[in-house]
Amino acid sequence: MATRRNSTAARAADAAAVQRQPAEQAHAQELAALQDSDQGPRPEGWRLSPRAVRRFILGGPGPQGDDGLAVARKIHGNDALVERAIVTLAGQRGLMLVGEPGTAKSLLSELLAAAISGDSKLTVQGGAGVVEEQIRYGWNYALLLRDGPGPESLVPGPLHRAMSEGRLLRFEEITRCATEVQDCLVPVLSERLLQIPELKHEQPWLLARPGFNVIATANLRDRGVNEMSSALKRRFNFETMRPLESVQAQAALIAEEAGRALARQRIGTTVAPEVLTLLATAFHELRSGQVGDIAVERPGTVLSTAEAIDVVLNAASQCWYFGEARLRPAHLAHHLLGTVIKDDDEDRRRFAEYLRVVARQRASSADWLDFVDGGRAAH
Repeated sequence: MATRRNSTAARAADAAAVQRQPAEQAHAQELAALQDSDQGPRPEGWRLSPRAVRRFILGGPGPQGDDGLAVARKIHGNDALVERAIVTLAGQRGLMLVGEPGTAKSLLSELLAAAISGDSKLTVQGGAGVVEEQIRYGWNYALLLRDGPGPESLVPGPLHRAMSEGRLLRFEEITRCATEVQDCLVPVLSERLLQIPELKHEQPWLLARPGFNVIATANLRDRGVNEMSSALKRRFNFETMRPLESVQAQAALIAEEAGRALARQRIGTTVAPEVLTLLATAFHELRSGQVGDIAVERPGTVLSTAEAIDVVLNAASQCWYFGEARLRPAHLAHHLLGTVIKDDDEDRRRFAEYLRVVARQRASSADWLDFVDGGRAAH
């Protein structure tokens, strides 16, 4: 018994030592509790019912009222989209999540896979160098040369594994792949069948087990890089994820996510709520190109809530490691500069103009003037 306890403690210590856990491990207790209490009808091959999947992602009480289980919200905004996405997967249609960078497309994909399949790691990361073999299957060439093509020498790729195990395949940034590589999904989504012509003396195909489906994501900024074929588009339901519009909602999300990350990294910097509201306001104004009734030129980069969270983490880390107990607006502006400008020098001018307008419009606010001073000093 003592050995078992020691082994469990060791596994827990190992899990705590990693930088980030997959969703099915990070939320294992919630998923297990939901599975135990789930009485709703579920599609074949699913671990949770659609109602339980929705609750896992959006939080809230159970379908018959509060059962005492605390389930945290993991996606903010896009509630109707989340429900439609679940229905799409239940109907065995491929799901395509599109949107600007930082709108939580990958996070939603991961959460759906964790809740439905119990495994979010069957993933293809799109890129110019991806070839079909990396998606479908490859070969152990030592066994291939010795025995010829057969089940023992075949090395399953993420698609093969997802089909044979009845799980969801996540295809991230699908439009970063060449069109002919994308199109290897067309027969799979149409017929739920993967041809393996090399297996001449075995069954030369693989049939998908219940629960298999595909969730793909695409960045709207990559539109036109590798346009999807019309045949592939017809096999997906498209859902567009949008950023939070409310400054208050953005500030609350930044506070929640940044607070969680700072606690994980054991950074004790004090971050006041009004400072986070200031940051959310700055992001909103730069993104919309409007400061009150004055138009400003928008930066060429996309300013997402995820990047705002990174600004807070960087600024809080600077304060913590260099001996300042409290995060000030100037610290945020210092790190916002790198987020806004990136590699476009014109954005340097745009940000300077934004600071000039803010200084004139909010001269009575000490926090905003501190923000302006920090931005100008970093500029």
